[in-house]
Amino acid sequence: MTLLSILLPLAFAAAPAAAEPVRIVALGDSLSAGYGLNAASEAFPVKLEAALKAKGHEVTVLNAGVSGDTASGGLARLDWSVGADADAVILELGANDALRGVDPARTKTALDSILARLGERGVPVLLAGMYAPPNMGDDYKARFDAIYPDLAEKHGAILYPFFLDGVVADAKLNLPDGIHPTAEGVDVIVERILPAAEKLVEAARSRS
Repeated sequence: MTLLSILLPLAFAAAPAAAEPVRIVALGDSLSAGYGLNAASEAFPVKLEAALKAKGHEVTVLNAGVSGDTASGGLARLDWSVGADADAVILELGANDALRGVDPARTKTALDSILARLGERGVPVLLAGMYAPPNMGDDYKARFDAIYPDLAEKHGAILYPFFLDGVVADAKLNLPDGIHPTAEGVDVIVERILPAAEKLVEAARSRS
């Protein structure tokens, strides 16, 4: 047996294993699912994954967005949408609640339950907030808009106050329905949420 044949196995054994990609589940509605876009590659989870990788993060961002879903709908499918192998979650729900005039107390209860259950599993969460449209009235808007900062503080979630920041009401960045972002709109969302997403990756790495 040569010295080389002895040292090579030792060298490989000493080499650190490559870090496993952080598995992030984007649990949301049509805004994150990619409704109305020309290709799946234009959806928020795909573009966010690419942006995080460009920053040097080994990640996989899974699309668990369901068009039309409410906070209560997300709660009902939580266990099968966010598997045991999930390292982190981006929680983007509530827009449909506001559009349908769902009682903010009901929306808050559902999101609270999602955050609590993920917390029991030790899964860090980036809570993507939403604002109620002005036509819902001042009282409704005040109650709804307070949901996200209140729950982020309660559960220690990373808060991104408004998922559509920089996109809402800009005709160039929205589809003809005026609600869903275009591919260019998704680019703006990704650019603005990226620092918060990096914090989520760091939290997931710390957990592991």
